[in-house]
Amino acid sequence: MPVATQAAIKGLTAQQVESLGVTLILNNTYHLNLRPGLEVLNEAGGAHKFQGWNKNLLTVRVPATRAQYIDDEDFSQDSGGFQLVSLSKFTTITEEGALFASPFTGEPTMLTPEESIRIQHTIGADIIMQLDDVVSSLITGPRVEEAMHRSVRWLDRCITQHESSGKADTQNLFAIVQGGLDPQLRDKCLEEMISRKDRVAGYAIGGLSGGEEKESKPFRYLLAHCAEKLPEDRPRYSMGIGFAEALGVDMADCVFPTRTARFGVALTHNGPLNLKLSKHAKDFRPIDETCPCPTCTSKMSRALINHTITHETSAAHALTLHNIVFQAQVMGRAREAIINGTFPDYLRSFFNQYFGDVGYPEWCVNALRTVGVDLLEGKESIPVVPGNAAKWEYADSSTL
Repeated sequence: MPVATQAAIKGLTAQQVESLGVTLILNNTYHLNLRPGLEVLNEAGGAHKFQGWNKNLLTVRVPATRAQYIDDEDFSQDSGGFQLVSLSKFTTITEEGALFASPFTGEPTMLTPEESIRIQHTIGADIIMQLDDVVSSLITGPRVEEAMHRSVRWLDRCITQHESSGKADTQNLFAIVQGGLDPQLRDKCLEEMISRKDRVAGYAIGGLSGGEEKESKPFRYLLAHCAEKLPEDRPRYSMGIGFAEALGVDMADCVFPTRTARFGVALTHNGPLNLKLSKHAKDFRPIDETCPCPTCTSKMSRALINHTITHETSAAHALTLHNIVFQAQVMGRAREAIINGTFPDYLRSFFNQYFGDVGYPEWCVNALRTVGVDLLEGKESIPVVPGNAAKWEYADSSTL
């Protein structure tokens, strides 16, 4: 789902996003509670009306002991999950809840499980998240187990508040599985969360986007392991990770398409295009002749985007429209392949077209083998590249 942290996807109106076929976006509870505040949202009739969004809305919070990305354009925007610059200096965790100090004013706020649910009820999101105690996945030791058990206790308090409010029929509460990179703690948390299945609408897999190496075995194993154990009749949401669907996850949020667009990069099925490079300055083709997005169907050229991307915000907006549609196409085709029983073939085709002969990322190959998909089947000559192996266009002497 596209990320609209503060009730807006940068550069686009709600109507533009809806016209792309998007039916679910993400808002951030923490930021909307700070600005514009619940009084404004309540007077507006909830976040849907406040931002003019007619489709589904999911709310998350920036976890108390995790990190907040500071965008070079504007603090705290365009990100819904777990990012880079620590907010822990603003936060104290107790059994009662998370005591925040506003990063804007320094004013303290105690966010309890009950209050987090009340805030999300006011926001009016269709999917709401429990308050959880989440620590960096790079942390080990007793703090991880403490956070996992507290997240279970806080879930019970969230459920009680949600059910007593009369909102359970109109807003869907998700539990969040914690436990760091410890399989035993994850299993304990899964057991507790699944025992409450009849009182939650879905599950999120949390705590796996805080700096751990994506090619690491624990990371890919735990994603697939949690997804496999969670009930099949409940949605499974991987928080803050936009590439987990192939490991058994149904939902994910990702800032990659929108943030990448602002860096001048168009996502295509043949790999990303860095349209800031001068080699595109005389390329009058659209980004993708077959793409149905407004940018491509209007025949806006790569040359025009190259000319305007560092000077005019319209170029970033055009790329944002394209990249969101690209992401929707990738997911829509994946869904269709799953329904048709051809998902492994779809993955092999996608990787072959996207990466070509430059090599597949090793972590992708290994992760998909975890769920029985061998990307190299019939493609043994394709090199496997360590690290993230991003297929990226960089500036060099031939493209400057």
